[in-house]
Amino acid sequence: MLTSQARAQDKLGPAAPVSYKNRFEVYGGLAFMNFQAGQALPKRMNLGGAEALGTYWLTKNIGLGLDYRGDAGTTPVFPNPYGISRPLVYMNMGLVGAEYRGPKNQHAALNYHAYGGLTHGIFDGGTAGNGVVANTTAAGNASAVGLYTNRTSPIFALGGSLDFNRSKNWAVRVSPDLIVEHFGTETREFFALSIGIVYRVGKK
Repeated sequence: MLTSQARAQDKLGPAAPVSYKNRFEVYGGLAFMNFQAGQALPKRMNLGGAEALGTYWLTKNIGLGLDYRGDAGTTPVFPNPYGISRPLVYMNMGLVGAEYRGPKNQHAALNYHAYGGLTHGIFDGGTAGNGVVANTTAAGNASAVGLYTNRTSPIFALGGSLDFNRSKNWAVRVSPDLIVEHFGTETREFFALSIGIVYRVGKK
């Protein structure tokens, strides 16, 4: 018969010993990112989407990560006579970089990462307008209301993640990031957050 202390441990801790000896790790989660869709727009926007990350652990603490993030959201634009209000913006990001597994125990692990890559932004998808059209092209409309033109830009994600273990293979992850991008004429920083599930597999 289990003691009360053992029962509490069973409820709070993972179902099996966590060794962190896995070779591969797969993460999938929901994502949020703050962003500014034009060089001079007075307000920022919020993007929502998903993140998928695959990690190959070279050692017990050092890993190589391949990351994809896809986000979309509506953005404020300059006041305009064209009937264009809060058009939809899409972002597709592909990054690669290093991960470092820091302090860890049976219950949780703290990881650090630095990724770099490219992001492609679609800024003219919702700029057809409802009345008088600023230009004959969607790209011209986007420019007229203060949005970037569609383009590919370098992007970096610097941050970490906290994994709450449920077993040696499964964990719940919370991962905040500082996003650094250069869509316009200057480098800008934004905040991102994703929450999802980690699956660990394979042995070193």
